[in-house]
Amino acid sequence: MAYDVTPLPYADTALEPAVSANTLSFHHGKHHKAYIDKMNAAIDGTEHADASMEAIIAAARGTNQGLFNNAAQSWNHGFYWHSMAEDGGTPTDELKAMIEDAFGSTEELVKQLQDRGAGHFASGWVWLAEKGGKLTIEETHDGDTLADQEGVNPLLVIDLWEHAYYLDHQNARPAYLKAVTEGKLNWSFASDNLTRGTTWTYPA
Repeated sequence: MAYDVTPLPYADTALEPAVSANTLSFHHGKHHKAYIDKMNAAIDGTEHADASMEAIIAAARGTNQGLFNNAAQSWNHGFYWHSMAEDGGTPTDELKAMIEDAFGSTEELVKQLQDRGAGHFASGWVWLAEKGGKLTIEETHDGDTLADQEGVNPLLVIDLWEHAYYLDHQNARPAYLKAVTEGKLNWSFASDNLTRGTTWTYPA
């Protein structure tokens, strides 16, 4: 089984000005595709050939760094595209209550996502996740992921690699984070992930 790049769930101009069509053409069309292509080449003819991406990530963690990096980055990017939307909507009552319990308000959650993302050293990802019945903000470095983490259900993620924002915001990561979190977070996707209660599955 060969995996494909997750199609964008919106037009390539839908996230502007937070994320431009030009950025998506490189980020989705080249960076994500390169991770997918390398992962597919690495699993071809192996015991992982017909495995779910989540299983590939779990099997490669700590044993095959090259495969892990490409599989985890493939998953993270697929999840990231869905974490944004042209109109992010609003959290469901269940998610809103959990946000208020953990952070006080959606506005405070957004501020903390911005602060954690801006303060993250070098490349990585900042996540909103559910863990132990509570919401938490998590960070992973480089290509690491929450996809295979027991007891953690990722709800949203923001890419902190420079290629996610450099064409639009140059080195101003805080400007990118503000633009994404204050208008383009996909609360419907986050709510669906919370309601389902299990980690999102990369489409085969």
